[in-house]
Amino acid sequence: MAGTRPGGADTEAARSGQRHTCGVERTMRAITADRYGGPDVLEFTETADPKIAPDAVLVRVKAAAVNPVDWKIVAGYLDPIMHAHFPLIPGWDMSGVVEAVGLDATEFSVGDEVCGYVRKDEVQHGTFAELVAAPVRTLAKKPSSLDWRQAAGLPLAGLTAHQSLARIGVTRGDTVLVHAAAGGVGSFAVQIAVALGARVIGTASERNHDFLRSLGAEPVVYGEGLAERV
Repeated sequence: MAGTRPGGADTEAARSGQRHTCGVERTMRAITADRYGGPDVLEFTETADPKIAPDAVLVRVKAAAVNPVDWKIVAGYLDPIMHAHFPLIPGWDMSGVVEAVGLDATEFSVGDEVCGYVRKDEVQHGTFAELVAAPVRTLAKKPSSLDWRQAAGLPLAGLTAHQSLARIGVTRGDTVLVHAAAGGVGSFAVQIAVALGARVIGTASERNHDFLRSLGAEPVVYGEGLAERV
């Protein structure tokens, strides 16, 4: 979804130590929904470029990941705990290039390649857009070993796996059972647990067993009799 226009409706950017303001409102392409519903409520639209706060940066998106939470939000299933504001731009994580920086955003510079889990307090301005205003706390430098798509798929799934393992305190010598171990979160959990020195058993269909072995897990088939197999 990358474009070529310079970004920033009233964007204040720090470049070469100077303050710049683009007073002319510019627009970007984004995938939006104006109501809850199925895939038919999603459409490409032109919307105003995002404004950035002093502690945020403007990122031109190279790739955005699609996660289960995206369709659940669009469908309205999460409305009681995660109310959406319309028009809604879905999307939670992405990779891209920093195009402008807020005056207090000293952690990044224009041109930096980044990826991030750009969750905000309000559910409205997501990552399915050409430009994203991202608080610096939500970003990291993109690993040079990853391409744009790989980097975009890392934050949400990877952080979910990492936080889950950290919460239960996995350490060397533990045995960890990971369900759906060949999936997005599951495959990250396997790799992190293996790196921590744990023995990892992963449930998956037989067609994914070789994949799990390549990650260092002992694969088993999920279903009746699982307790005996592990």
